[in-house]
Amino acid sequence: MRLDKTPEQLFIFNHLIRWTVLVIPVALSVGSLIALFLWLLDKAIHLRWDHSWLLFLLPLAGLAIYFLYKYLGKNSEAGNNLIMDEIHTPGGGIPARMAPLVLFTTIVTHLFGGSAGREGTAVQIGGSLAQWFSRRMRLSPADTRLLLMTGVAAGFGAVFGTPVTGAIFALEVLAIGRIQYDALLPCLMASVLADLTCQAYGIHHTPYHILPVEFTFLLLGEVILAGLAFGLVSNLFSTLSHSIKTYSKKWIRPAWLIPVVGGLLIIGLSFLIGTQDYLSLGVTGKEAGSVSIVSCFHAGGASWFSWWWKLLFTALTLSTGFKGGEVTPLFFIGAALGNTLATLSGAPVDLMAGLGFIAVFAGATNTPIACTLMGAELFGPSPALYYAVACFTAYYFSGRSGIYSAQRTAVPKFIRDPGQGK
Repeated sequence: MRLDKTPEQLFIFNHLIRWTVLVIPVALSVGSLIALFLWLLDKAIHLRWDHSWLLFLLPLAGLAIYFLYKYLGKNSEAGNNLIMDEIHTPGGGIPARMAPLVLFTTIVTHLFGGSAGREGTAVQIGGSLAQWFSRRMRLSPADTRLLLMTGVAAGFGAVFGTPVTGAIFALEVLAIGRIQYDALLPCLMASVLADLTCQAYGIHHTPYHILPVEFTFLLLGEVILAGLAFGLVSNLFSTLSHSIKTYSKKWIRPAWLIPVVGGLLIIGLSFLIGTQDYLSLGVTGKEAGSVSIVSCFHAGGASWFSWWWKLLFTALTLSTGFKGGEVTPLFFIGAALGNTLATLSGAPVDLMAGLGFIAVFAGATNTPIACTLMGAELFGPSPALYYAVACFTAYYFSGRSGIYSAQRTAVPKFIRDPGQGK
């Protein structure tokens, strides 16, 4: 039996050595570019804090982004969906210009006050660089598909400092209900190495803390109900974002006016509610009393409807043509909603904020396993049961929609007719 197994083990060993060699340049370059991106992003956000009048230039920034993509972007406008489509069916190609273009336009979005994230930029940087290396190494379509997945893992792992989550996210996000394990180790290697590379440049991620909690059936019931709410809000974000994008194209002509109108609406909303707390990333705030992701982990750190305002600002920003990602705003939305639910139920604020942080993301991206692991990486493994319950519940109650239109359905979340499962 040992003789029978030896060739297979040798094949696996050679396979891993080969993919280690292929992954190293992708991970090093992605980690380096993510480090530059995060450094520039931090500088842009603080510059806007020091010069709040920059918000008034947001419509012009949107106009510049529109024309940059129109004349230089080729098919880069499709963003994450282009990368996912290329993984599903290699052949169309991802332009190398996607990486510098999305990096620059995301910085512009944040500099002038757009409410966006960074995951979309990181994934597009990873996918674009992986495609570039694939062309240089003349890889087959099957190997190109795998290398693109490692690029996604590297970008996600490095930008959030969550290498295990990055690897699983790259596998889980492609198709609802199916994880393809052929890319498991290459994705893990890419995510870990990209994260280590990013850290080597001195980039530090925001620490979050959840105090240990004892298991009670009462708290478990509260977490289940919270997971339901997180799933519904995930669905609301996806539906509203898609609707704004659809109706903007239908009602606003010419097309270059869409980001201008979006910018004006964001400016108007900021003055209507009297705060700029819901602009940009929102991880930390300009002032001690600002609403932010960090503040949501403390009692009184958010108003009852902070989650709604961040949801509306982000949907308007991204659906009218500004660049960035949805994930960090989803963290904000979830943490703020968790803060509100904890206030209403009496559950621990830090726990509910943390659960909302990962569960709204899980529902919007249909990646409950990756988000459960993210909870363990960011907050510690102690409340792992609650992470899983919140993320899995949110996943089911978020419905069929998600933020990625290129995401396929391999196995439905539920089957209405039992006969369909046969």
